Amino acid sequence: MKARSPLDAIRLFHEELTAIRRDLHANPELGFEEVRTSGIVAGALEALGIEVHRQVGKTGVVGVIRGKQNTTGRMVGLRADMDALPINEEGDASYCSKQNGLMHACGHDGHTTVLLGAAKYLAQTRNFDGTAVVIFQPAEEGLGGATAMLKDGLFERFPCDEIYAMHNWPALPAGVIGINPGPMMAASDRFEIVIKGRGGHGAHPYLAIDPIVIAAQLITALQTVVSRNVHPADSAVISFGAIQAGNPAASSVIPSEVRLVGTVRTFKEDVQKLVEQRMRDLIKSVPEGYGATAEFTYKRGYPATINSAKQTSFLIDVATDLFGADKVIGNLTPSMGSEDFAYMLQVKPGAYFRLGQGGAEEGKFLHNPRFDFNDAVIPTGSAMFAALVERALPLSE
Repeated sequence: MKARSPLDAIRLFHEELTAIRRDLHANPELGFEEVRTSGIVAGALEALGIEVHRQVGKTGVVGVIRGKQNTTGRMVGLRADMDALPINEEGDASYCSKQNGLMHACGHDGHTTVLLGAAKYLAQTRNFDGTAVVIFQPAEEGLGGATAMLKDGLFERFPCDEIYAMHNWPALPAGVIGINPGPMMAASDRFEIVIKGRGGHGAHPYLAIDPIVIAAQLITALQTVVSRNVHPADSAVISFGAIQAGNPAASSVIPSEVRLVGTVRTFKEDVQKLVEQRMRDLIKSVPEGYGATAEFTYKRGYPATINSAKQTSFLIDVATDLFGADKVIGNLTPSMGSEDFAYMLQVKPGAYFRLGQGGAEEGKFLHNPRFDFNDAVIPTGSAMFAALVERALPLSE
């Protein structure tokens, strides 16, 4: 009798997984505060007879699932993030967030559930030679939960040979797997500029050094860094997110300084270095040309998420066999968003893929107050994770 596929097997407990996902959605927790969430995860793993390690990276949880054989000693890691966002939910589902000002607007409730589904299947079947390590990571949303787990000795304690992670993607149809070799997501850097001029009366601007005019010139000048310094075949973004100056109630007062805050996104480290240096050059020279000065702070955030070629090709093959070629996109356009799974990929070979869930056509994008994870794709994501383990760690005859 032919063994049931991971997808068919996981569909049998789809309803159970949906209930878990909706409970997590109703009870969101911010990064490094996922006490309830990690407790639910650890409890679910323990109920399956899985070896559980708590407080890896503060609120992180790691489960160790041993296969029927262990002749090779190989380990495969599967990672999901657990944290929510400080956004007030505007949805109308019965399981909307119970926490005012907090919601799962990026679908990490779904990611956690998907990995729990894979863990249940793998624990029940154990049809692999080696060890599967399920990694439930805290604090992906800007707080560096991956780094915290690595500092806690994640890969020293659980020496994975390769590692995989996924993120839901509203722009892809439900059930489609998207990936590409190389960059999947960009490095995310933050900068701050403080232009210091000389304040004065709006009626006598010749007596002042107007930092607002200088800021306007500098914003325009900095946009030429990408268009005139970065090779057209490469990608980079410089965006300003905030401009602060003066007092709206004082329309005739020229302020003495302006504060600008923004982000830089790149895929390649040499492009990242080039953009930072050209920004420094312009931020020094443009204000000086007007008799002003400027302070520049550039802080590197998450690095680019770079997929390993071998693991990407392997994942495409597994997904194609599992779902069919029409459900797999192997040359997905990279995103300028960022992801701290990048730190794990700097240490171990692996791949990060997209799980299509639809919703973009309804305006339900990531980080949107009306976003909701599509429960219909839970078995697809769980089966993808499970199949990666079974194919990477095949049982010997």
